[in-house]
Amino acid sequence: MKGSTLLRHGREGLKNLGRNGWMTFASISSVTIMLFVVGVFLLLLLNINEFMSSVEDDVEIRAYVELTASAEEQEELYEELQDIHHVEGVTYLDRDQGLEDLIESLGDQGESFESLRDENPLNDLFVISAEEPQQTGAVAEEVEGLQNVERVDYGQQVVDQLFTFTNILRIAGLVLVLGLMFTAMFLISNTIKLTIIARRKEIQIMKLVGATNGFIRWPFFIEGILHGMIGAILPIVVLVTGYTYFYDFFNDRFQLAFIELLSVYPLTIIVAVILAGIGVFVGMWGSMMSMRKFLKV
Repeated sequence: MKGSTLLRHGREGLKNLGRNGWMTFASISSVTIMLFVVGVFLLLLLNINEFMSSVEDDVEIRAYVELTASAEEQEELYEELQDIHHVEGVTYLDRDQGLEDLIESLGDQGESFESLRDENPLNDLFVISAEEPQQTGAVAEEVEGLQNVERVDYGQQVVDQLFTFTNILRIAGLVLVLGLMFTAMFLISNTIKLTIIARRKEIQIMKLVGATNGFIRWPFFIEGILHGMIGAILPIVVLVTGYTYFYDFFNDRFQLAFIELLSVYPLTIIVAVILAGIGVFVGMWGSMMSMRKFLKV
């Protein structure tokens, strides 16, 4: 396609935006709302996924050794733990070190436990990490069945609850986003339909003088893309600005080791590209829907 022809189609697409003012405003507004909601869910889900990944990395199995186990039995248990399928690493922590860590973690209150140094009631333990966090439960079950293991503790229940919450959030977000996308495509399609109906005679004349189907369709196709692109500008600006402010606000006031927001860059760039792509796709699909049904040329 020649540059002059493409420029002509672009001008026609821009003119079409003004031919149905209120419908154009409604369709662009629907795209804006839809993309804003999509962007909020993207930022939220990406940060939740990052948090979930950090939680998964901290999942470990703590196998407490029976107090009556001898040094030889502990060595045998250590080898058995290493031989369990999907075990990535095994670390031994003796009870004296465990008591020392407990006293230090309690600060001034830890002095009341100093008397326990002579008769340490704690167990020796093995800290076991699985190759994949999802394998923690299966590994823990095997560990529980070994001799000289008094009990097994692991945080899989908390992780499962977090996964359930994340999955519910993803499903709810997907349903909402799909509904908004359908609404936006419907409004864009109707707006372009009105433009086609208003220019029906002009289109018929163009066809009679030899205009090709592609020549006639291109302005409407560009109009749909413009609906999506214009609708994407405001949510991108608002979300990038809002997330930047929230990131600085959160980091300045909350110093939480277990919660860390994703950096502004490249996160906001990725979200902006995704939103722009969705906006263009919605606009293209809306224009194709209207042309397929109403542009019988």
